[in-house]
Amino acid sequence: MKIFSYLIFLKLALALVTARAAAVKDSANSDHTEGNIARMASKLLERSHYSQRQLDDEVSGKFFDRYFEILDGQHLHFLQSDIAEFEPYRTKLDEMTEVAGDTKPAHLIFARMFERVQQRVVYVNELLKAEKFEFTGNDRYTPNRKDLPRPKTLEEARQLWRQHLRFEFLQEKLSAPEIHTAKLKDGKPIFIQKNGTNKGVDTITSNVTNSAPLTQKEALIKKITKRYANLERTLKELSDDDVFEIYMTALARVYDPHSDYMGRSQFENFNISMKLSLIGIGALLESDDGYCKIKELMAGPAMKSKKIQPGDRIVAVAQGDKEAVDVVDMKLNKVVELIRGEKGTEVRLTIWPGDAVDPSVRKVVTLIRDVIKLEDQEAKAKVIEIPNKKETVRLGIIDLPSFYADMDPAKEKERKSTTADVAKLLKKLNQEKVSGIILDLRRNGGGLLEEAVNLTGLFITNGPVVLVKDHEGEISTMSDLDSSIAYKGPLIILTSHFSASASEILAGALQDYGRALIVGDASTFGKGTVQRVLYLNTYMDQNKLPYTYEPGALKPTTAKFYRAGGSSTQLRGVIPDLKLPTVLDYAEVGEASMENPLPWDVVSSAVLQKWNLVKPHLPELQKRSDRRLQNDKEYAYIREDIELFKKTLADKSLLLNEQARQKEKKEIEARDETRKKERKARKIPEPKIFEVTLKNAGEPGLQPFVPKTNDLATAKSEHPADDPDDESALEEKVPVIDAALEESKRILLDYISLLPETDHALSKVE
Repeated sequence: MKIFSYLIFLKLALALVTARAAAVKDSANSDHTEGNIARMASKLLERSHYSQRQLDDEVSGKFFDRYFEILDGQHLHFLQSDIAEFEPYRTKLDEMTEVAGDTKPAHLIFARMFERVQQRVVYVNELLKAEKFEFTGNDRYTPNRKDLPRPKTLEEARQLWRQHLRFEFLQEKLSAPEIHTAKLKDGKPIFIQKNGTNKGVDTITSNVTNSAPLTQKEALIKKITKRYANLERTLKELSDDDVFEIYMTALARVYDPHSDYMGRSQFENFNISMKLSLIGIGALLESDDGYCKIKELMAGPAMKSKKIQPGDRIVAVAQGDKEAVDVVDMKLNKVVELIRGEKGTEVRLTIWPGDAVDPSVRKVVTLIRDVIKLEDQEAKAKVIEIPNKKETVRLGIIDLPSFYADMDPAKEKERKSTTADVAKLLKKLNQEKVSGIILDLRRNGGGLLEEAVNLTGLFITNGPVVLVKDHEGEISTMSDLDSSIAYKGPLIILTSHFSASASEILAGALQDYGRALIVGDASTFGKGTVQRVLYLNTYMDQNKLPYTYEPGALKPTTAKFYRAGGSSTQLRGVIPDLKLPTVLDYAEVGEASMENPLPWDVVSSAVLQKWNLVKPHLPELQKRSDRRLQNDKEYAYIREDIELFKKTLADKSLLLNEQARQKEKKEIEARDETRKKERKARKIPEPKIFEVTLKNAGEPGLQPFVPKTNDLATAKSEHPADDPDDESALEEKVPVIDAALEESKRILLDYISLLPETDHALSKVE
C-alpha cells in the first residue's frame, strides 16, 4: 500500500514538474527581457572581467558544471542519467546565452532538480514513519559529498537519501538537549533540559501544555520533517527570476568566485542583498549547501560576543526564550528575517562551529540586537602595563575592524576616516610612552583601498603602497605622499585567515618595507581582486536591447592588487614572519578554498626605501617564541585540537554508531571541562589595562578598561543551581584567554629588547 501511494504521488509530482517546465519554457519565450539580460551580462563578462576570457566551449562546459554544483553541491539529487540527458547543452550554452539569449536550460534543469527533491521528501517522510533509527552497526556516511559521484539510478539515490537521513537523525540526537527533570506547575508539566552544548545551563522548555510531551524520537522526527518541508517549500517559492539569477551567477562564478549577477529581486533590496547584511547583530551571511554560513563579521553584537567567527553555520534561530526554529535548507532571506529585529531584543543562534572536531557539536549564542553604529566600527586602543624584569613596560594595542571613511564631499576637510582616527590614537599612545604597538587586523575583512594606503603612510616616510593591474594590463601605483610619520616605534601587525583585501595591502606593504613584524595564522585570506558594479540598464539602453523590468546589475572582477614588492595578495595572501598555530590553518577558509579563484602572480616591484627592522631579528624572535609555545598550556591545547581536526579530515566518513559517537562526544566534553578547571586554577597575572577611545584620546591621563560583551550566556542565571560546583558558575569564573594576542605581546617585548634605540627611530639601513 505504501509503495502504491508513493507511486501515485510521484506521478502527480511529475505532472506538476512537467507543467512547470512547460510553463517556464513558454514564459522564457514570451518576454525577451530575460534573454536580453543574459546576452548583455555575458558580453560584459567577456569585456570587463580581469581574465578577458571569451565565452567559448570551454567556458560553456564550466558554466554547465557550475550550475549543477550550485543547485546540488552535495551530489544528493541529480542522477548521473540526469546529467547525461542535459549533456548536449555542455558546448551550446555559450551561443545560447550570448548570441540567442536562450535561457531555457536554466529552467529545465531546475525543474528536474525540483522533481528529485520532491521524490526525496516523499521517501524521507515514509522513512520517518517506518524507520527504527537504531545506530548499533558499523555503517559509515560521508557528509561532504562534493567530490563523490552522483547516484547512478533512483534506487541508488534512495539508498543515499536513507543514509543521509540516518546521519541527520544521529547528529540531531547527539546534539539534542537531555531532559533530566520533570516538575509540575499549575498541573502542567515543566521539563528542565541540560543542553549538551552549554553544559550546566538549565532552561525551561516551551512544552508547558496539557498535552503529553513528545518523546525524544518524536521531537526529532517532527524537527526533521519540518526541515524537509522547508527544503521543498524553498525551491517551490523560487520564481523564474530567482532561477535565472542562480543561472547567471553560475556563469559569473566560472570567471572567479567574487563575480556575481544581481537580479531584480536582489537589486530592489540592494543594501541587504549586496552584503547579505544582518542588521542588528553585525554579520554578513551566505548560503552554502543548505546552511546559513557566516561570511564576515562587522563591528557589532556578533563580533563582541567573541563566540562567532566566519565559517560558522547557523542551524537554528530563536526569539528570546521561545522555541528555536530550524533554518537548515531555509531560504537565506527568510533566515535574515528571523535574525533581524528591533533594537534591544534578544535572539539566540544555534551554531555549528566551522572548526568543530565533532560535527554534532552545537553551541547556543545569545545576542542582543543593536543598531550597528559608526562608533562600533571605529578604531579603538588599549594601553597595557606589563611587569618585565625590573620595570613595567607599556604596550599599545589598536583594534581595527575595518577601513572606513565619511564619503560626504561637504566634510572633506574634517571628514571621519580610519587614517585620521588611528593617527589620533597613535598620538595618545605616544604621549603615554608605549614601548611598542600591536595593530590587530584579525577580524578586518577590508574596506576602502584609499584608507589602507593612507594608513600605511602613518608608519613610513613615503613611497608606493599598492599596485593595481586592470583587465587591459595597465598598472597604476597608489602611494603614500606624506613624508611625516605618526609612529616610529616597534610595530607588530597581527593577522588571521579572516584578514582580507585592504588588510592584506597594509600588512603586505609594511612587510615589504621591513617596517613591521607580521604575526598570525599561516596566511591571510588571499583576496587580491577588485570588483565593480555595472548597472545593466545603462548598457542595455546603449545596445538597444529592450527590457520590461529592472535588469539588475553585474559585479565582475575588474582588477588585481599587488604588493609594493610586486607579489600579488591574491590566493596566497600575506605570509607572516612568525606563524602562530591554529586549527583554522587546516580548515576550508580563504580564497584558496573557493571555486575558480584567480591565480597568484607577480609584477615588477616598485622602488622601495626599505628599513631593515625585522629580518635581522627574526631568527632570535622565532627561537624564543618556539621555546615559549612548547611550554605554553594554551598552545598545548591548540596542538591537541589541530591533531584531532586533522584526524577528522583524514577520515572523511563518520561512524553511524550511537554508542561510539556518544563516547567520543563525552571524551571531548570531558577534555573541555578539564581545560576549564585548569584555566580557572591557573595563576594568570592580570595586567593593568586602560581604554583609549576617540572620545577620551584628547583627555589627560588614562581611563581603566571596562570589559563589554553582548553575549548573555555568561550572565548569572535567574535560577542559580544549588550545587556550588555547578558548571554554569564555573563558566563565569573561567578566564577568557586570547592565545594569539598573549603570545604577540610576548613577541613584542622580545622585539623591543632586540631593537637598538636607533632603530626605534626608524633609522634607515638600506
